[in-house]
Amino acid sequence: MAEKQLLDIILKQGLLEKTQRQLNALKTPDNICFKDGDTRLYMNSLYTYKQRLLCIARLGVEKSLFVISPRKHPGVFPGKAMPRHGLWAQRVAFTPESCAILQELFPFTQPGPVLSLKTTFGCGDRLGLATAAHIRALRPFRASPVLAQQSMRELSLTHRTYEQVIADAAFMVFQEGYEEGWGADGDHLKNLKDIDGALTAGVTMITLDLSDSMNASAWQQDQTALTRSFAGLPASERKRLLSSYAGKPFTFGKQPVSLTPEETMRCAIIYGKAIDFVVAAEKLIRKKRGKYFDLEVSIDETANPTPHAHHLFIAKELRKRGVRFASLAPRFVGEFQKGIDYIGDLATFEREFMVHAAMAKALGGYKLSIHSGSDKFAVYPAIGKLTGLSVHVKTAGTNWLEAVRCIAETHTRLYRKMHQGALKAFAKASKLYHVTPDFSRMPDIAAMGNADLTQCLDQTDFRQVMHIAYGALLSSRGIGAEFFKTLRENEAHHYGLVEKHIRKHLKLLGVPSAR
Repeated sequence: MAEKQLLDIILKQGLLEKTQRQLNALKTPDNICFKDGDTRLYMNSLYTYKQRLLCIARLGVEKSLFVISPRKHPGVFPGKAMPRHGLWAQRVAFTPESCAILQELFPFTQPGPVLSLKTTFGCGDRLGLATAAHIRALRPFRASPVLAQQSMRELSLTHRTYEQVIADAAFMVFQEGYEEGWGADGDHLKNLKDIDGALTAGVTMITLDLSDSMNASAWQQDQTALTRSFAGLPASERKRLLSSYAGKPFTFGKQPVSLTPEETMRCAIIYGKAIDFVVAAEKLIRKKRGKYFDLEVSIDETANPTPHAHHLFIAKELRKRGVRFASLAPRFVGEFQKGIDYIGDLATFEREFMVHAAMAKALGGYKLSIHSGSDKFAVYPAIGKLTGLSVHVKTAGTNWLEAVRCIAETHTRLYRKMHQGALKAFAKASKLYHVTPDFSRMPDIAAMGNADLTQCLDQTDFRQVMHIAYGALLSSRGIGAEFFKTLRENEAHHYGLVEKHIRKHLKLLGVPSAR
């Protein structure tokens, strides 16, 4: 019945007779779907290919790509076109194998490097359901999206692969008719094996997490221990480092930055092997992708904020080794905890961030990357102003929280189950994420009416608990399947929540309108 409704829409609207230009004329921000009963045809997905019409449609809660023709034709995708109500139709699932064919037919569904563009925004979608909302949020702004962004930790907790993450994003790029370009980020990768796998899957951006390759113990070493460690380097290297940095005056944004001999030795010991890892990783990336990639270097997963002198050392050493990196993610002063606003003194943040921004501009024009960027509304105006909007912001957990908000507003019984499940999962989940909720301030859900449940997702302490519980909740037999079914049934509401929330980020950053 639903398939007949889809074909009736196509015939009634005369879509098979229209040229691509005529189909494009139907695509407007306000004209999202043709509807018939519980069938939805996404208008922005209307494309022609060799006398066939391709489109994405939802029949009930199940979404597929459809290839429609008035006459019999060889299947474009694996499987055969079948006669359906006077037309020939092929229904295509959103698999990595089908995605590879879609990307050959429509190159705009392929990810590419985007960090050379001015303002870029990472949209980590742990569910594979929010990409369309991200596109709708970003489209009115002068910002370019990284739509497929996941770490190995996220893949493990959600039981997905990079191939599926990219496929989920690519089909939604097609659904939205988004031809402006997008990226795919293998996020927080720590070893060459994972980098190689991500590149093979099709990511166009690699974010190197140096936390495992840095020698963090050198932060605490006294001068005697540092001197002993430094003596283990070749004499020529010791001489080069000290002559290049120790006592040398540098100025960024009128702020002097310098390294003492002791701090030069400390940087060499902390970051020496990490820089070797970056060099090896970039060599692998170049081998597999040539120059067609974005490389980000992340030093934010540390116990200490990144001193300006350390930023200077890392950037100059990477340039000296010939590494072409597009962005650097220091750990900034204050706290960027998951899914909540900035914790710290705003004046101190702005003063420290201003120097980091000036260094990025002076040392090669790379971007600063803001990790755990979700919901850091208090510092967005300063970040946008001080970088001139040449910045990359990463979000992920906030998209999951807006999906949970959708559940709280549409399926209260399921939300209550998820709420309790998040509390039970905290002890284990908090081993993977740094959060500091105060359990004495947790909302008492038993005393709350259904209409008030979304208040839990506005409460800072519980947001952190729910933020890190996604792995446990999605794999729960009594929650996962019902959660996804509810989001699909309430797709428009889910999209609206995510779109509104991401636009708040962009507006506070000061990103201008694209129009």
